[in-house]
Amino acid sequence: MADRAGAGRIDVHHHFYAPEYREVMESYAQMPAVRDWTLQRTVEEMDRNDVDTAMLSLSPPGIHRGTAEKNRNLARTVNDHAATLRAGQPNRFGHFATVPMPDIDGTLTEIDHALDVLGADGIQLMTSYGDRWPGHPDFNVVFDELNRRKAVVFIHPLEPDCCAGIIDWVPPVLSEFTQDTARCVYSLLFSGTLARCPDIRFIFCHAGGAVPVTAGRAELMGLNNMFVEHLPNGIDHELQRLYYDVALAGSRPALAALFAFVPVSQVLLGSDYPFGATADPIRGLEEFGLDASDLKEIYRGNAERLIPRLKA
Repeated sequence: MADRAGAGRIDVHHHFYAPEYREVMESYAQMPAVRDWTLQRTVEEMDRNDVDTAMLSLSPPGIHRGTAEKNRNLARTVNDHAATLRAGQPNRFGHFATVPMPDIDGTLTEIDHALDVLGADGIQLMTSYGDRWPGHPDFNVVFDELNRRKAVVFIHPLEPDCCAGIIDWVPPVLSEFTQDTARCVYSLLFSGTLARCPDIRFIFCHAGGAVPVTAGRAELMGLNNMFVEHLPNGIDHELQRLYYDVALAGSRPALAALFAFVPVSQVLLGSDYPFGATADPIRGLEEFGLDASDLKEIYRGNAERLIPRLKA
């Protein structure tokens, strides 16, 4: 497989499956998209859609269900696996390293290993961990370290424990993923984490989930005195400096909400492969009526500014 380098697209939301991770995914592992994943198929999908580089990350459920020791070992194993894939084709792959949250000490250790030893391009978190969302004060030390490092932080949604199977005939990717993205964003916002950590470059999935259509309500909440001290720069400033990929969000209504909410500079191409087809968000963006310069920024330029090593 050629390690091409050029001016093609960058996909910031692209999943991979180390053998050890598939073993612990339980019901997820039976899904054809996961069971049949191979590196060869990944590269073929990229080539079909003029994707030069895919940023590799884990799909749900993430690494937080087992014991602390098991989670630490699994995080190290999958991160080392991703680093091996990237080393084989450094122009084709990047890597957002996973961490064993909510294990704070284990997470800090893995951040050091991922960024300093493996050279990962960023850190991946999930939108919630048990009954805690990322804005919880228990996680402050983690975000302070990521802020010190000026890290890229990719946050992927999942079905939170609070709402598991809440409507058993509705897939959680519809009823919960978009909502848990909003819970995560607002937990970071109203806890003051976003204001306290201005140097973290956050990426949220699926056009921000429910965030673009609920941001107006957040503005009203921001007028409440109990939140003012956590919002010294205002709500718009914090929410509109975040980055949002368009994985599984190529429909006109989803894109209209996103582009009414943030400028083009904050939008990134994402596929959610193998669960999503890369062609879908590309088609949606092309049909939305953006000009060529805006598409170029979404397809590549914005990601290059986030991760300078990707510059052609």
